[in-house]
Amino acid sequence: MTPDPAGFTADGIDSQAWEEAVAAALNALAAEFSLAEERRGNTAERYASSAGGRSAEPASVSQRSTWLDTFDWRLHKAGLTLEYLPGRGGSELRLASRARAGAARGSASSPAGQDGVPEQAAVQPVTGWQASRPHLLADLAGGPVGTRLAALIEPRALVPVADTAVATTVYRLLNADSKTVARLVVSRPRLVSGRQATPLPPRLAIAEVRGYQVQERRAVRLLAAVPGLSPAVEPLLADALRALGRRAGDYSNKVDAAITGAMPAAAAAAAILLRLLDTIEVNVPGVLADIDTEFLHDLRVSVRRTRSALKLFGDVLGLTRKELAFFAAEFKWVGDVTTPTRDLDVHLLDFEETARGLAAAKPDDLEPFRAFLEQRRRKEFRALARGLRGARFTALTADWRRRLAAVQASSAGPARASATRSGQSGRASVGRAGLLAAERTRVTFAKVARQGAAITADSPAESLHDLRKRCKELRYALEFFAPLHDGAASAKVVGDLKRLQDCLGEFQDTEIQIAEIRALAAAMHAAGEAPAVTLLAMGEITASLAARQRAARADFERRFAAFAGIDGQRRVSALLRGGASR
Repeated sequence: MTPDPAGFTADGIDSQAWEEAVAAALNALAAEFSLAEERRGNTAERYASSAGGRSAEPASVSQRSTWLDTFDWRLHKAGLTLEYLPGRGGSELRLASRARAGAARGSASSPAGQDGVPEQAAVQPVTGWQASRPHLLADLAGGPVGTRLAALIEPRALVPVADTAVATTVYRLLNADSKTVARLVVSRPRLVSGRQATPLPPRLAIAEVRGYQVQERRAVRLLAAVPGLSPAVEPLLADALRALGRRAGDYSNKVDAAITGAMPAAAAAAAILLRLLDTIEVNVPGVLADIDTEFLHDLRVSVRRTRSALKLFGDVLGLTRKELAFFAAEFKWVGDVTTPTRDLDVHLLDFEETARGLAAAKPDDLEPFRAFLEQRRRKEFRALARGLRGARFTALTADWRRRLAAVQASSAGPARASATRSGQSGRASVGRAGLLAAERTRVTFAKVARQGAAITADSPAESLHDLRKRCKELRYALEFFAPLHDGAASAKVVGDLKRLQDCLGEFQDTEIQIAEIRALAAAMHAAGEAPAVTLLAMGEITASLAARQRAARADFERRFAAFAGIDGQRRVSALLRGGASR
């Protein structure tokens, strides 16, 4: 059987303490077994491979690895790790369960598949793979790892998060008859960054030899009793990230500002807006590198949230009306700059599914349309990049951060109501964040309920579009103040609201897509790039979109009643009462 690379890890804060723990482990095992360093190249290779390395060198072998995940840690959230293992005889990607890799065990007696790979893992050979750059799912083209990850990561790219090198030494544990009854695998990992290598805590595991399970369990117990060793409950990646000053899951596009109901309203508002600014700024490099479309999506969502926050509670920041209007206009400009590229991204992301859904036309008929979309996107992306690299955007984010930091500093201390200064924007000041959340969310919900109730079968499309905007503002308000609300009650309200938003979004998005496709068809025709079959296929797409729009309109009344009916109003009132008292 092959070793589990988890086993035990050395405690302590430096390499000296770690090596002392390894020496103590060897001494503890030597008290009951004879130890012989493994000298068979194939055997050493097999154990090093399972512990994160592959080589035919005898005794001690070393292997480089690059650990991969998406920018928003989708593999980590799914309990998986992904390694790229380069090798002269062939490179491979190895997908494994994080729970197994971090299992608190010291033995390797769990079942394994072919080539010593755990059954929970998937291995895919790759050629020409450059681990230092991002890779979209298409780069994994149908292999076992790509198949496992398809539904999980699309449309995100895999990006490198850490590079490690692991030197592995295997010792045979011999009984009194000089028979090998178990093996000790000692792995000494290092974090590799450029030309620097930082030692990480060594890991030790016992590998079972068939027929000697009693001796294997005894060896595990001996390791468990060694001072300075503890069960390895996390994969090697966690140690590497700690050495980098990071942690798995350290990025999220959620609004998770640390606010409390008792803190000053201005401080809470500034904390929420600073969290949104962090998300905007951290996504800019990924947008400019065009790594995947989700960087731009997350940036735009945070821009929209910022604009809604300014409208919802910008008045408590202590800024003048002129200052608030300036920042609102500047973030609207950011939204306008990023819209064309995002709209084209949506068309391209949905292209394959749209083409497969054609009935009268063939998917190939749409290829000129795809080429036109890609050409248009390249042009719009250049304009987007100029905007995000320009002085206007740089000045906006820097100035906004300074102003918000100043608000936080000036509002430190107990919450208190203060009179609105002359020239400042907004309604009457609210002292505590809990009161701010209850007041502003209640007003926003009332707008949604009033506007939605006024919509009839004869109402124009613009009335549903306006309601969608109010629903977004309400959704953002609930997200901003989520730490102040009961989780279960909030989930019910947000769930009903999301279903209403989905309906309104389907109605508006299909209308926008119909208009965009018609405009693109006209542009293609004017440029002489639209064969008749392509125009006919595009016409079929617009007909399908129109049918979806009609279905969404028909479903609106039911979804609105579920959210804003009598029961829905009671749920929202109870939620806000609880938040105000926290």
